Amino acid sequence: MSHRILAAIHSQPWAIMPGYLEAIEALAIRALDHPAVADVAGDGHAERHFEAIAQMGERVAGTRSAAIRDGVGCLPIMGPIFPRAAMINPSGAGAVALDHLAADLRVLQADTAVKRILLTVDSPGGAVTGVAEFARLIAQSPKPIVAHVTGMCCSAAYWIASQASEISSDAIGMAGSIGVIMGGSVQEGLDAAGRRDVAIVSTNAPMKRPDLTTDEGKAAVREMIDAIEDIFIANVAAGRKVSEATVRSDFGQGGTKTGKHAKAAGMIDRIEADGLDGAIRRLAARSPSTSRRTAAANTLALAQARGGL
Repeated sequence: MSHRILAAIHSQPWAIMPGYLEAIEALAIRALDHPAVADVAGDGHAERHFEAIAQMGERVAGTRSAAIRDGVGCLPIMGPIFPRAAMINPSGAGAVALDHLAADLRVLQADTAVKRILLTVDSPGGAVTGVAEFARLIAQSPKPIVAHVTGMCCSAAYWIASQASEISSDAIGMAGSIGVIMGGSVQEGLDAAGRRDVAIVSTNAPMKRPDLTTDEGKAAVREMIDAIEDIFIANVAAGRKVSEATVRSDFGQGGTKTGKHAKAAGMIDRIEADGLDGAIRRLAARSPSTSRRTAAANTLALAQARGGL
């Protein structure tokens, strides 16, 4: 069973930090003692997420994770990204689903108490499926959207954040990891049960299961993920208002940049000295003043309208 789970993970492209993909694979087969799992567990993300959520304000009615503070609607993008909530279980706790994010975003866009929207980002990236579509929702939002990096804004998460009108970051926030990964494995011997899987593809479909032990097989996979990377880079270039050549040469080439180096490269717009709290206060100052009581009343009215109360 475990090799089938891994095969499912390997069958799709990922825009994610490599260490996190290795941890997802280990968690999927319940190899909880794998070093990658320990590395992820000890990177401090759980503490960062808890602190960020505490600063974002009151939960917005009708959402799973969005919050509001002084007219700023905060949408947390924290943990590995999956297209749908049903896919999260193999990854363990702390992941985020694009279908849930899209639903919460629509609520924030409809809520009259929300004047501006802040993407609160601490994610290593995730599965490619659905990312371009969600990024388009950010780019086309009828309300202003900005992003703030509280930890990592990497790969698929950076793809999404690049569509905001601006990106701020903590001084040690990481951005980048632009690129696409697709793994694979080759069975060279019998498994524990003494079995070896054999797959036979039809004559005219040799690329349905490319042989990763050959240069031809690797080239076929690379051609596919390069095509996805082209879309990734084009979206980032459009969002950041730079050329695709600039993204390819200056935005880390698959690596990450931290704080002032990310700003110097044009990957983010500002370092927020007071972190997420400062980003929220700065955005709130741009918007008409809304008291907490008025914001809560507007949110309740919106929830009642949706529920037909």
